[in-house]
Amino acid sequence: MVRAARPGGKVAGQILRFGIVGGIGFLVDAGLLHLMLRLGLGYYGGRAVSFLAAASATWILNRSFTFRRETSPARHPAGEWLAYLGLMVIGGVVNYGTYALAVELAEPVRRYPVLGVALGSIAGMAINFWSAKTMVFERKAKP
Repeated sequence: MVRAARPGGKVAGQILRFGIVGGIGFLVDAGLLHLMLRLGLGYYGGRAVSFLAAASATWILNRSFTFRRETSPARHPAGEWLAYLGLMVIGGVVNYGTYALAVELAEPVRRYPVLGVALGSIAGMAINFWSAKTMVFERKAKP
């Protein structure tokens, strides 16, 4: 039985998978931030380390799970990873800025930094999805 493709079904599935991967990235980010705080790296240095680790983890998962059919075999993985990290910096600036603003303005976030990580993650997700889909993983049509 052949099923007709639903308009937007492909993108909706990607958004769902991107969200799942983002949830895993959130756990990596928050868990590593907690560890970095315990090791004395501080709110900002610890978050820089945790963000880089989370972005690397989400690149691997998005490459193999979210956009697996769209990943160009011609692109070298190291170049793709660098492009992904570079573009995630845009969403990361929004993410980190939201986190920093929340830490500065909200006592509950200073008490529970994971709240700031959550706010930052939500703020950067739309930007990250669009840039990953259109600039990293989407195969270009051959002329």
